Amino acid sequence: MDFEIPDELHYTSDDEWVHTEDDFVTLGVTDFAQQQLGDIVYVELPSVGDQLESGVAFGVIESVKTVSDLNAPISGQVVAINEELVDQPEIINEECYGGGWIIKVKPSNQDQIDSLLDADSYRKIVSKRST
Repeated sequence: MDFEIPDELHYTSDDEWVHTEDDFVTLGVTDFAQQQLGDIVYVELPSVGDQLESGVAFGVIESVKTVSDLNAPISGQVVAINEELVDQPEIINEECYGGGWIIKVKPSNQDQIDSLLDADSYRKIVSKRST
């Protein structure tokens, strides 16, 4: 299988992507994750203002196959949620790196972003798991 892994993003070993913009980051699930999950039918989102802690679940993503936690790759405050996912969770399957973003967070510690995986490191993880 072929997976899209954009070079400009950071990644987690939990198959989430992080895009840094000015003083906040956008989070979503990777192409590999959405292909593994299959048709996504539900996403449980946090509330704007919620505090996230790195490594702790902040929501749930449910597909026809399974239910998975969404884990925060960094600590910070939720500043926006993708409300379109409430009625149309399948947007994640259609464009996981675009309209299928999940939340935006104001990081409490910018240094945590540097500890995330770059695209090449994430590609190595995916290639091991997809063989």
